[in-house]
Amino acid sequence: MKADDAKWYVEPVRRGLLHQIKLKSVVYSGRTAFQGVEIIDTDPFGLTLVLDGKTQSAEADEFIYHEALVHPALLAHPEPKNVLIAGGGEGATLREVLAHRTVQRAVMVDLDRELVELCRERLPGWHRGAFDDPRAKLAFGDAKGYLERAAAGFDAIVLDITDPTEGGPSLPLFTEAFYRLALSRLSPGGILVTQAGPASHGMAGAFTAICNTLKAAAGRVYPYVAEVPSFGGAWGFAMAVKSGELPSLTGLEVDRRIADRIATELGFYDGAAHAGLFGLPKWLRGEVAAQRHVIADDSPVFIDP
Repeated sequence: MKADDAKWYVEPVRRGLLHQIKLKSVVYSGRTAFQGVEIIDTDPFGLTLVLDGKTQSAEADEFIYHEALVHPALLAHPEPKNVLIAGGGEGATLREVLAHRTVQRAVMVDLDRELVELCRERLPGWHRGAFDDPRAKLAFGDAKGYLERAAAGFDAIVLDITDPTEGGPSLPLFTEAFYRLALSRLSPGGILVTQAGPASHGMAGAFTAICNTLKAAAGRVYPYVAEVPSFGGAWGFAMAVKSGELPSLTGLEVDRRIADRIATELGFYDGAAHAGLFGLPKWLRGEVAAQRHVIADDSPVFIDP
């Protein structure tokens, strides 16, 4: 994190491009065993969680990211009961999963216990008590190791992990081998969804590689994009199903399922938003189709967008 004398938070987005946000104060700055952590208060977005110099979520628009990550996948499933979340330290992904009345068990596996405890204490607006829900189970450690030990039976697996940067703890969770492992732990008809990095023009290298890797593992991938202002642009997501195809839901059907299944009021996702999420622009569809890179365990470095 960098702030100049005028109190601006400056975050590198890619080579030659910076995201600059007016900084009100630094609420917390420290380091866990795995990563640097800052909680900053910004003028446009309120409290913002920053890990290793990258914005993870912000008070003003975290609902966009978390609703987009969770609800398209869980509503596409006929009755998700058993859900695994990898990452999700703030507890907001857990919050959205538990909003589904059908969910009976939500396991959240995060590598960084210190981060989860910090978010639990300092970012209550994110988790809103989700950690205390009796359906929630917290596990601390490597999500890959957890899945290697777990039996099949998850109706959905949600990957809310940090970006796959060189040397970062999440890179192994973006590989073809990991996706195959995760898919094998789904129940028949189960759905896997992952955050897939920036998807703005000129910055979609990670997104296209992740989509291509998930397609190599699953046979088919369903990419979609949401605009998250605090991230500085469009953000990508990718879904896959264990078998068969993802159901094509109309806006009316999405709205009906939201009314029947979700116990909270959503701020971003509904039937109209659903259609927009999957309507990728022509240039991005072309980049996804043209991408041939598959992320393997021995990838020396991830694509720098």
